[in-house]
Amino acid sequence: MGTFVISKRYNGDYKFVFTSRKGKIIFTSIACKHKSDCESMISAIKKNMTFFAFTKVRKASNKHFFRLSKDGLVLANSRKYSTELMLQKGIDEIINYAHKAEILDFSENDFAFTEDSAFFEEGIQ
Repeated sequence: MGTFVISKRYNGDYKFVFTSRKGKIIFTSIACKHKSDCESMISAIKKNMTFFAFTKVRKASNKHFFRLSKDGLVLANSRKYSTELMLQKGIDEIINYAHKAEILDFSENDFAFTEDSAFFEEGIQ
């Protein structure tokens, strides 16, 4: 099952990524001013992928990627793939697993393990 991960960019904007079952990032969203915008886009993707379009792009460097859009507005760009077959596998991963993907929100804390966590209290560093 894939995962949507919401995080904050250095400039304060929010973004989300969709990761594969193996933990690789498949696409990264556009910047959003509010976390609720990310949550709305994720909800829409999970509910009905048929409203979204995948536009495949091949760069001069022979790398492949896709853009995820809705009504002509690009909402996300994929990672770069070495072959069109790998690109299609990335798209298939979204189509097959996005509807049941969990959502993780890392936008509030910069660090998963803070100094006051039990991990550090035990002296394990």
